[in-house]
Amino acid sequence: MANEEMKCECFACNIPSLDTVRIEKINGIIKDNFSIAEDLKNKIDIQFSQEESTIIVKDNAIIEKPIQVVNLLDGEKSANSKTNIIIGENAQATILYCDDSLPKGDATAEHTINVKLAPYSKFAFYKLENVNNNTSVCSDMVFDLDNDSTISTFFISLNGGKLKNSIAVNLNHQHAEADINGLYLMDREQSVNTIVKIFHNTDNCKSTQLFKGILDDEAQADFLGHILVDYNAKNNIALQTNNNILLTDKAKVNTRPVLEIYNDDVQCSHGATTGQLDENALYYLRSRGIGLRTAKMLLLTAFCNSVLQKSNITELKEGLSAMVSKRLNGGLSYDNPFKIKL
Repeated sequence: MANEEMKCECFACNIPSLDTVRIEKINGIIKDNFSIAEDLKNKIDIQFSQEESTIIVKDNAIIEKPIQVVNLLDGEKSANSKTNIIIGENAQATILYCDDSLPKGDATAEHTINVKLAPYSKFAFYKLENVNNNTSVCSDMVFDLDNDSTISTFFISLNGGKLKNSIAVNLNHQHAEADINGLYLMDREQSVNTIVKIFHNTDNCKSTQLFKGILDDEAQADFLGHILVDYNAKNNIALQTNNNILLTDKAKVNTRPVLEIYNDDVQCSHGATTGQLDENALYYLRSRGIGLRTAKMLLLTAFCNSVLQKSNITELKEGLSAMVSKRLNGGLSYDNPFKIKL
């Protein structure tokens, strides 16, 4: 499709320096011509049908290239997709799941993503969203961790009419660790709803959450962060932070951190802030001869980078930072007006 190729050049997690194993979906369905490279056939098994796709990383496999799933929403169609991801014992992998759309259209997507980590596995999951202003994406994700498994996630919402990410993490066995991160940049009348529920179901587990947002115009964000530590779950660590910057008086954020603790042998904390740019920091930069717009851009970029810098893939980290900078400058497709104002 000519439109499809044109659009993929605009976004589609397009980071030229990042070499990936690419899986393309149109409205939630994997393209029929997909095939696995010979050198990966003994490490990855991918099964798919019209309704469901399954990605299996086999035991002891180390996938050096990130697996990139590009889901293009075409026009005014709706897409319902289910993806199962299984990371085998002692395996390591990274998956980028990118939601994109054609510049025009009124599409709706509903994703169900189930992830299971076997013992001693390590998994990084990136969910990137950049769809047009009339498109809605709702994603329901569940992560189940076995003993000594580790997951790090990054949910990056760059553009979209209505976005919702519901994230459930089950720490089911000892020494499981989850590092859950997110960043959302909304403007106009866009909205994003983030729900994170982490369940500490056994001893000696750790979870951290860091979500940040910047809202312009009349955009709205809702954040619910819920941590539950079970009665029999001892020696757990659970940390949660949600920070937001509002660039106008009409932008709104509703943030609700919740701790539900039923065991005293824990280290738990939560914090949430909503405000504007730090006037003292702006004054300091201006006093050093930096213009107002540049000073604002520096502060907002630093605010975002505390999330992006947690990635351990240099090319991906740099590529995402560049995308965020373009977004803040109003330069990331869809005739985007998000721009640092004087």
